[in-house]
Amino acid sequence: TGTIAKSQSMHAVAIFGPMSLLRSLFLPISWPYWGALRVRHFLFDHGTFPSTATQVPSIVIGNIALGGTGKTPHVELVLRTLLEGNGSSPTGPVAILSRGYARTGSGFHEVQTMDDGRVVGDEPLMVKRKFSGVRVFVGADRVAGMDAIQAQLPDVRAVVLDDAFQHRALKAGLNIVLTTWQRPWSRDHLLPAGNLRDLPFRARQADAVVVTKCPILPTAEEQHRWRKRLRLQKDLPLFFSGIEYAPPLSLIDSTMTVPTGSGTSALLFTGIADSMPLETHVASLFEHVRHVAFGDHHIFTPVDQQRLARLFDTFVTGEKTLLTTEKDAARLGPALISGPLEGLPIAVVGIRAFILNEPHAFEALIRTHVATHPTHR
Repeated sequence: TGTIAKSQSMHAVAIFGPMSLLRSLFLPISWPYWGALRVRHFLFDHGTFPSTATQVPSIVIGNIALGGTGKTPHVELVLRTLLEGNGSSPTGPVAILSRGYARTGSGFHEVQTMDDGRVVGDEPLMVKRKFSGVRVFVGADRVAGMDAIQAQLPDVRAVVLDDAFQHRALKAGLNIVLTTWQRPWSRDHLLPAGNLRDLPFRARQADAVVVTKCPILPTAEEQHRWRKRLRLQKDLPLFFSGIEYAPPLSLIDSTMTVPTGSGTSALLFTGIADSMPLETHVASLFEHVRHVAFGDHHIFTPVDQQRLARLFDTFVTGEKTLLTTEKDAARLGPALISGPLEGLPIAVVGIRAFILNEPHAFEALIRTHVATHPTHR
């Protein structure tokens, strides 16, 4: 097992853990936010604010926290479910609609494999490159985006919406909300005292809840305790998911084996919300690991790239790899073939989510929603 040496972040990274003394000082500020959210949901619940139901099968993967729950791996899990087992469902394209967090612009756009991640968003571009047959769209207005998809793809089989649970102007057909094993919403607080951007009661109105990043399959008794902890009704599906990592894949030559094990080192750099599981995994692959943490969805500037290149050159001697995530690699763009990182042995670690308890029930939930939707009857 390797060791991790953390360098100072090149940019400020907010540290989100159990409520600290500093965060407790912000608790009174969260009360007006709580009130505003209650009013907003009341107006939607009673029809004062309109909510438009989708005309095609739609599946939302969302959460009520700021990030780090693993939405993108679970979007991919839903895609694999739809693509690998059509059963008796009609054929037709599968689409994704995402806001494209941190991208330039907010208009509606279909993502292509050669797009710039800074323009379309890192996660949509990563998904498009992994699922080339899926139609990936970005747009801040989810209602208009769904209308545009339906106009372009009248035979669309299903649309998966990334992080749209809080967009109440759109009423999706199936809402799946995520929370993490390490920090469920029951142990969190509203902004700015905590990481919650919405009220826990909203998550309990979803069609299913998934506790993500579980280290083990919890026993039946522990699953029951989780249901009570999250205050879920007994008939609300509750799933637990784990994550698994693919072997490091070279971005220079996909056929090349990335050296791991005794005597190897890795300089890991990430711009993700929760890097701890990845750090632990990488430490199990390489003898020496150093991690450089950036803020979530960070855009790597030429200065950042120069610093990484200098650090990679000096942090150890011997066999070493510059390592990052698939999402971060999507934001590097041309930097992979030109600039300070050119020629360096850079590799990515892919991530995959899987359901630990009742995976067939999870698959059935997805497929049944699509197959029984009025447009597919």
